[in-house]
Amino acid sequence: MNLELFIAKRLIKGKQHKISISAPIIKIAIAAIALGVLMMLIAIATGVGLKYKIREKIAAFNGHIQIYNYDNNNSEVSVIPVSLQQDFYPDFDIVEGVRHVQAVATKAGIIRTEDTFEGIIAKGVGPDYDWTAFEEFLVRGNIPNYTGGLNTEVLMSRLMASRLQLDVGDEFYTFFLKEEDPSKIPNQRRFTVKGIYDSGFEEFDGTYILVDIRHIQRMNQWGDNEVGNFEVFLSDFDEIGEKSAQIYGQTLSTLDTQTIENKYYKIFEWIGLFDFNIGIIIGIMIIVGGINMITALLVLILERTPMIGILKALGAANWSIRKVFLYNAAYLILLGLFWGNLLGLGLIWFQDTYRYFRFPNPQEYYIDYIPVYIDLPTVLLLNAGVLLLCMLMMLIPSHIITRISPVKAIKFD
Repeated sequence: MNLELFIAKRLIKGKQHKISISAPIIKIAIAAIALGVLMMLIAIATGVGLKYKIREKIAAFNGHIQIYNYDNNNSEVSVIPVSLQQDFYPDFDIVEGVRHVQAVATKAGIIRTEDTFEGIIAKGVGPDYDWTAFEEFLVRGNIPNYTGGLNTEVLMSRLMASRLQLDVGDEFYTFFLKEEDPSKIPNQRRFTVKGIYDSGFEEFDGTYILVDIRHIQRMNQWGDNEVGNFEVFLSDFDEIGEKSAQIYGQTLSTLDTQTIENKYYKIFEWIGLFDFNIGIIIGIMIIVGGINMITALLVLILERTPMIGILKALGAANWSIRKVFLYNAAYLILLGLFWGNLLGLGLIWFQDTYRYFRFPNPQEYYIDYIPVYIDLPTVLLLNAGVLLLCMLMMLIPSHIITRISPVKAIKFD
């Protein structure tokens, strides 16, 4: 039988413990641990959730990795076409971890209505385009279908539709300059708004409309097997650097690759700070919880000084007595972890389900609601880390037991 654990259980379950002077201090310590875990879970869930959402929105417009011609001059507009006859298209089997690859092309233009005009980039997409992200962004209308004949339907952002005073079903004219000779009469296309999306990313929403790629191929006088560039989607974003190098090595020497981390490095530097902020919050919460537990343990030791003296008089070793109080402290920490996880995970589930809490300035965070994401390994690792660090902090105040004299302790009142 584990004697130290047995004594600790009796101390925890004893009625005297519940009505002693240490009871309110113990409750405060438990509440501090619970509140700390709650704050840490929310910090992780919101920080990681926001990072993932911003990452997904950038990828929706660009893919994770772009493959384009070296002579494209890093332009947002497709200049030099790339042939569809590639070993990696339509199935990128030569590199593991590639989920999807799609061919696109872009061309700058101006939308003109009776009352106003707006500069845009028309992004041409085809039957291979993955609409998953835009199905989530869709607010009105439907996603265009580009699998049949040449389609004049487009997908436009709510921001641009508002500026141009357009709605689903409205027709409008778009003018595109001829790249080979801008002085010539521009190409004109009449499009119909099929659907309206809202990604919350003003940089993209105010720029892109999605059209049938065959319009751009015809205006640029390209063949049916020529496109502007390829967008590659990965199964695991964390491998983007490694996969980009592998993809570059598997493509022709005339093609270059670029990751969205490099293309939008300022945004990714910003969201990279989220991890630092999460670390700061976790550190502060562990210190606060640990200090409260140290205070509670010292009060417990002070309250049980006569018991410590009796155990020492009976021959109990210092470490054995310390273990009694460490078991007691572990129980209080586990109790705080239980309530902290219950409240924290419950609040995260509520926000993930109902999206009740929203940003007051969504344009700064590219999303109107506060996204949350957390997984089981993270929760388990967080709880194990809090328990371990708090228990290590408990070793310091428990050392005071070694300085207690049995004679003085028995007389202590």
